[in-house]
Amino acid sequence: MKTINTNKAKQLIENSKGKFFTAHFIKKDMSQRILNARTQKRYTPKSNRTQPYEPSKYNLLTVYDMQKRNFRMINLETLFKLNINKTKYIIK
Repeated sequence: MKTINTNKAKQLIENSKGKFFTAHFIKKDMSQRILNARTQKRYTPKSNRTQPYEPSKYNLLTVYDMQKRNFRMINLETLFKLNINKTKYIIK
């Protein structure tokens, strides 16, 4: 396994071009979560409301969860493992 930092992990996820990846991270309630997801799927809101905050300011990344079939946020600060492009990474 290769060791990378959170900035490199974010860059790998954003440059995945819609390919599937697996992220291991800690949720807000301190439980671990394994997320099979992809990027490049766009969310279309059903109302005219705007988002109350900018996720990038809080180091969050919006992805599409393939198991739940819905959009989720990954907190890059609590990300500790990433499997992408058939390569496993540990985030330090």
